[in-house]
Amino acid sequence: MHTVPARPGDPADWPSWVPDLLVRRLALAGIERPWRHQVEAAEHARAGRSVIVATGTASGKSLAYLLPALTAVLGEDDGEGAPGTAPDAPSAAMAGSIAGSVADAVPGAAARRRRGARAGAAHGGKGTVLYLAPTKALAADQLRSLRSLKLAAVRAATYDGDTPPDERSWVRRYADYVLTNPDMLHRSILPGHARWAAFLRRLRYVIIDEAHGYRGVFGSHVAQIIRRLRRVCARYGSSPVFILASATTAEPAVTAGRLTGTPVTAVADDASPRAAASFALWEPPLTDLRGERGAPVRRTATAEAADLLADLVAQDVQTLAFVRSRRGAESVALSARRALEETDPALAERVAAYRAGYLAEDRRALEAALRSREIIGLASTNALELGVDVSGLDAVLVCGWPGTRASLWQQAGRAGRAGQEALAVLVARDDPLDTYLVHHPEAIFGTPVEATVLDPDNPYVLGPHLCAAAAELPLTAEDLELFGPASAEVLEDLVGRGMLRRRATGWYWTRRERATDLADIRGAGGPAIQVVEASTGRLLGTVDEASAHTTVHQGAVYLHQGETFLVQELDLEEAVALVEAAEPDYSTTARDVTDIRIIETLRSASWGRAALCFGTVEVTRQVVAYQMRRLQSGEILGEMPLDLPPRTLRTRAVWWTLPEDRLRGLGGVDLPGAAHAAEHASIGLLPLFATCDRWDIGGVSTALHPDTGMLTVFVYDGHEGGAGFAERGYRDAATWLRATREAIAACECESGCPSCIQSPKCGNGNEPLDKRGAVLLLEELLREAPGGADR
Repeated sequence: MHTVPARPGDPADWPSWVPDLLVRRLALAGIERPWRHQVEAAEHARAGRSVIVATGTASGKSLAYLLPALTAVLGEDDGEGAPGTAPDAPSAAMAGSIAGSVADAVPGAAARRRRGARAGAAHGGKGTVLYLAPTKALAADQLRSLRSLKLAAVRAATYDGDTPPDERSWVRRYADYVLTNPDMLHRSILPGHARWAAFLRRLRYVIIDEAHGYRGVFGSHVAQIIRRLRRVCARYGSSPVFILASATTAEPAVTAGRLTGTPVTAVADDASPRAAASFALWEPPLTDLRGERGAPVRRTATAEAADLLADLVAQDVQTLAFVRSRRGAESVALSARRALEETDPALAERVAAYRAGYLAEDRRALEAALRSREIIGLASTNALELGVDVSGLDAVLVCGWPGTRASLWQQAGRAGRAGQEALAVLVARDDPLDTYLVHHPEAIFGTPVEATVLDPDNPYVLGPHLCAAAAELPLTAEDLELFGPASAEVLEDLVGRGMLRRRATGWYWTRRERATDLADIRGAGGPAIQVVEASTGRLLGTVDEASAHTTVHQGAVYLHQGETFLVQELDLEEAVALVEAAEPDYSTTARDVTDIRIIETLRSASWGRAALCFGTVEVTRQVVAYQMRRLQSGEILGEMPLDLPPRTLRTRAVWWTLPEDRLRGLGGVDLPGAAHAAEHASIGLLPLFATCDRWDIGGVSTALHPDTGMLTVFVYDGHEGGAGFAERGYRDAATWLRATREAIAACECESGCPSCIQSPKCGNGNEPLDKRGAVLLLEELLREAPGGADR
């Protein structure tokens, strides 16, 4: 049990430039004074400096961006130093922080800024604001908050896939505060920028909410979309200031700078009050069941969370349980209701599930019931993590490690939001990372949150966006600085492949198809697989081609908005998966086998005779089977073979090697089994150091790899071109691999289990594995690693 102490608030005065009308409306909404961090962030934005406010849950990040944004829309920010105006020469310190502005990187930008300023004056000095949210639900919640202020002069509207065509036309012509998402910016606003000319010409601020969620390949895509936005804005004479809102993360200014491509100032000192909280780490008990190779099986985290939820509700403790999957959320709520029906049927009716797939009116009704305490227990996916304003909770259960410390504190922060003392409980899954954390609480409570990992220079991400940018406006040599150091080489490749045409004035998109279709920003490229209900022909959704082999193979359990389907057939040639509704009492996990070839070593370090490397690899991966596990108990029901073609992936990897003379002293260790076990556990622990899920990465181990001639263990990014996760592993390798050794050594099982060295996706059936050998192997590897000899 860990105690988080209470913290008093540190209020500040309203900035003098905030309109009186806005101050009065905020007071009516219950905001008498701002917190100091809100004012600090707002002042940076007002002064023309892009800023990220990275503070805890319920710290009022939205007010930090609403103050400058609404002031601009109301037309009262055209004073000295405001964005879009001509401020006095900055101080030397400020000059360094705002150097490299996109407008200065685009030809003719100064003249365009002057034209933009004249255009703003023509509209009475009123600016426009573009708000980006990762989900439509969050944008809708923000729109509701804006409208509750009753500012008649602010024409706010959402612009997403659900916006009817006639409303889209109105938004483009009249809205001055547009709430959208990266997908619509990529596919609609930027390709059709001419229709948005009046809006873009007056654009003062771009707000990026939940910025910590833009990581990995998705974050890399969004980074390039933002660079395209900056380029198009410069075409219309505007140079908007970026305001980012994020959960607490490491290096927020660096991460925000990589996301936006421009220098960003960080505001990370949280001045809001916080109630005291108790944080418990809960490990479910071992059961009598046995898994692969006779390994002990723990009670599932969802079953344990359901019992805890029922117990807390019975004590009138209003509790929110975060569960990773929609089906898991439904299962926790259903099990808790069943437990309560035996003691108090009336209480059972006050437990519900909440997820992103519900209709808007159902979601709003659940939120209202939670606020009024009509509902005491709620099981939710992360739909409630992403900024929806639910406060006044007594307790939060986090069912399984949510992926990052930032997400853990974001979810736990839902408890005690109204100032009362609170309880948070992390319920561990039967997984190496979860097991390590409950036995090493200092890894949660004594360690800073992670940095967000993204790689905008990934050529597989950059290439499609250079095509999209050329389709929006022909690319020039001066644009290359904006898109990063890899852009020149990628452009040359695009010309060679006939994707772009080089002319004297630049690079042009000349194809008939839409360039934006080349980038699948939430997937990993390739044609999307359509998931179709066979009996009705109803299109349920799509899955990116890279994920189809593991998620919609024949026999897979597929979830869609809380409904469960079984995949009858996966036709890769027709890019369709046919499914039928079903209610299986098991889940499915694909298992694959992998081969790996080193293409290029980019960096390496010597640990005595051991070596650590990072570079480009080619991975050949084939899904060979899937395993079925009972939902409530985790019991293995069986395994079915699959016949799917291999997939080849060029990506980035971190790997380590040990020469034969360093292995002789390990005694009777099964070297293939020891390397295999170390690989599994290191994949399980890497998400503690990089903002990824274990399903974002893969691994290969061998006692003798043909490219190194030595025992080698690889961990690679599961996305074409890499996602930055393996690079983070290389950077933090000594700490990461020490944690891996400790996790294996501390597990109470005898010869290996899912909590330490067994992997649910191992295509070799978790054979061979040597738990003791993995500990000895890692100790030998780390003997001369940075930080001293390992013990």
